[in-house]
Amino acid sequence: MDTPICDFVRRYTESGTLRLHMPGHKGAGPLGIEHLDITEIAGADSLYEANGIIAASEANASALFGCPTFYSTGGSSHCIQAMLYLCLLHAKRTGRQPLIAAGRNAHKALLHAAALLDMDIEWLYPEDSNSYLSCSISAEDLDRALANMSEKPAAVYVTSPDYLGNMLDIAALAEATHRHGCLFIVDNAHGSYLKFLPGSLHPMDLGADLCCDSAHKTLPVLTGGAYLHTSPALSGYAKNVLALFGSTSPSYLILQSLDAANQYLSDGYRERLSAAVKAVQGCKARLAAHGFVFSGSEPIKLTIDAKRCGYYGTELADLLRKAHIECEFSDPDYLVLMVTPETGDEGLNRLEKALVGIPRCPALSDRPPHLHIAKRVMGIRAAALSPFETICVSDSIGRVLAAATVGCPPAVPIIVCGEQIDEETVQHFRYYGIEECCVVSE
Repeated sequence: MDTPICDFVRRYTESGTLRLHMPGHKGAGPLGIEHLDITEIAGADSLYEANGIIAASEANASALFGCPTFYSTGGSSHCIQAMLYLCLLHAKRTGRQPLIAAGRNAHKALLHAAALLDMDIEWLYPEDSNSYLSCSISAEDLDRALANMSEKPAAVYVTSPDYLGNMLDIAALAEATHRHGCLFIVDNAHGSYLKFLPGSLHPMDLGADLCCDSAHKTLPVLTGGAYLHTSPALSGYAKNVLALFGSTSPSYLILQSLDAANQYLSDGYRERLSAAVKAVQGCKARLAAHGFVFSGSEPIKLTIDAKRCGYYGTELADLLRKAHIECEFSDPDYLVLMVTPETGDEGLNRLEKALVGIPRCPALSDRPPHLHIAKRVMGIRAAALSPFETICVSDSIGRVLAAATVGCPPAVPIIVCGEQIDEETVQHFRYYGIEECCVVSE
């Protein structure tokens, strides 16, 4: 598969052209990669009006994923904004209200997009969950929830895989959603690679109408590189919608990495991925024999249920850090380790050796607080766009949350903008180490 963006930039770099255009580094600088960093010069195409090398590269990506696929240099957050706007257009065409039903473990980018677009969210809660990062809703649960809604949403929005590696039954959820005439949207930020398993588990192959992938999370793509996948019926709006939220100066370094990924994916990636999956499975089995307990079903993610191993997740992360191994995420309950084919056998062996070397301890009995449903007193947009102040969590009871109070990772809000903070909320904040929060000014 060709790489039209990379080839163009390489030819331009080798041409010796005097750069009397942006960027200001003029192709030279301390990083050593400045010569590859260009702007929309003649022949370079334009991301949101693509009809040249970018259009050709996106066509390659579309062929690989089997659906209309568009590039983002602003990560999946940019794609989530676009997906919500496409949902808004769908609502207008079908006479529905600007309302979506969404799994409660959504990334805070969904809240930001809803606030900007003045869309409302009806939250879908799991019957039981050991973490606010997961929302294990079934097709039956979803069908029942949609049937009981007085106002049918324009779309259903779920996150799969979630941060802990739990995966939903996307095909069944898509079928239930479509029975109610709603679009089905999937935040697949952690699952770009799912398309290339022996049997594809990618949401677009399982019935999704819209889907975002953070290519940079699991593929060899620079941070910020992402895909917006659409159904053919929605693809005609994608570029204009992405342009509403994206920078007019998209990074050509990121575009080149997305372009190069097409060749990478078309040249033996399925075999390398299959070998990585088997290696991770073997690693998990050997670690389980040493007393480690794993959560989630995602093929190349290791999520350790830390307390059942006698540690807090943050403690395990610190111990691995001493062995010069950095995890993706840790909290009191879990340690998340993300693997790709680039990790290699040597990397997995190093991880396994470090974990086996950690002394075994009795399991910890304390469990995380149950997911809390706070009282909603303001709309998401009204709260998010209100004047706010930052106060100590201990002083926040009775106040209304203005901004989603959680870092990234994992960027899943403890409570939602517009919800009232109560004693149970404060307990949750403290459990996850949150000391301050933004509240609507009184």
